[in-house]
Amino acid sequence: MTAPIADFVEDYRTKKPVRLHMPGHKGKTHLGPEVSDLTEIPGADVLYHADGIIRRSEERASAIFGSSRTLYSAEGSSLCIRSMLYLAGLFAAKEGRSAKILAGRNAHSVFLTGAALLDLDVEWIYPEEGDGLLRCSINPDKLDRLLMKEAYAAVYITSPDYLGNMEDVAACAAVCHRHGVLLLVDNAHGAYLKFLPESRHPMDLGADLCCDSAHKTLPVLTGGAYLHFSENCPVYLQHAGEAAMRLFASTSPSYLILQSLDRANEILDSYFSSKLLKTAELLDSLKHRLNEDGWQTVGDEKLKLTLMPKQRGLTGVETARILAEQNIFCEFADPDYIVFMVSPCNEPEELDALYSVLHAMPRRPAIEEKPPEIRSHRLMMPLRKAMLSPFETLPVHSCRGRILAAPTVSCPPAVPILVCGEMITEEAVPLFDYYGIRECDVVL
Repeated sequence: MTAPIADFVEDYRTKKPVRLHMPGHKGKTHLGPEVSDLTEIPGADVLYHADGIIRRSEERASAIFGSSRTLYSAEGSSLCIRSMLYLAGLFAAKEGRSAKILAGRNAHSVFLTGAALLDLDVEWIYPEEGDGLLRCSINPDKLDRLLMKEAYAAVYITSPDYLGNMEDVAACAAVCHRHGVLLLVDNAHGAYLKFLPESRHPMDLGADLCCDSAHKTLPVLTGGAYLHFSENCPVYLQHAGEAAMRLFASTSPSYLILQSLDRANEILDSYFSSKLLKTAELLDSLKHRLNEDGWQTVGDEKLKLTLMPKQRGLTGVETARILAEQNIFCEFADPDYIVFMVSPCNEPEELDALYSVLHAMPRRPAIEEKPPEIRSHRLMMPLRKAMLSPFETLPVHSCRGRILAAPTVSCPPAVPILVCGEMITEEAVPLFDYYGIRECDVVL
């Protein structure tokens, strides 16, 4: 049985059973997939307490990714990030370390909410000069110096980041392991890295735990994700993985998403690598042509195209609007960047269409405006206390000197400007203005 979850559901629905169980649509079609949408009936196994078809499917995924264990998430990498933080806290308690995480400042906002709920302290690695909000270069030597100061539970990095920049995960892992610290990697944008001719997946580079958003770059429904454990990850953390997921997860996981993850194993184990290589070559060619046209590209990720259009006299937002008028839609745009996420499911003609529109855009005088620098900010209140405090919502310009209660950020990119508990200073206000954030929640 190559796809045990999907095969079970197919067998169940073809028997045309009397469905006296959830969900309420009873397999009657309104959108189309309802007939295959089940709940945890006998034989369907139980996610996060799996010992049947889900467990067998996860074991196949684990073999494909080269992990010691892989768990499915039907709630995206958000669930996996919270679970990694829970496991880091468990590691701290077991090993007698402080419940503190050293993290790159470009962490996804769910990292903050998870740390707050688990009452973990966070110390930030701030971006290098010129990195900006979405980039946070992790220098292994700097990391080594920081780890000498305190017995952290874990280091948390985001690689690839939203712009397609990749960190030296292998070097960071070596530093972490010298200090006896876990390395957690938010690899949400990099599930496909395993299938390059030379794997760049965190499981092959020394990370202890990482999350992959399967739905971002693999042929999987939105919400499908993986939590991977490496061979070097302590066995007691691997055994606690399902408990960590259960702590935050719905007890009604989507069986449509689980079937999608299950079916993806067949694709990943067969022709995906060859299609990925062709797509990466096409994207490399597109980047080269755009560079010749005067477009500035950034990042080194193989399935992401990120442009800095100000050199061509456009903001990222303006570029996205022009493309949308031609029925071409990007992943993300802000004043400085426009990001396109590509997968082997994209056709060459689609990349050609993108090039045609970008090629035809007139060159204007370069825009010289740069984003305000990201600086360290004063923590005035513990993260958890600030996030769980009563708050009021005020215009940003009325918030100087107040303490941020909740991160004000949309997704994408879901990277907060300030962290809960930090003071909104005079220097911080221009950042909110620059990124179009007009109101803040502040502690009462």
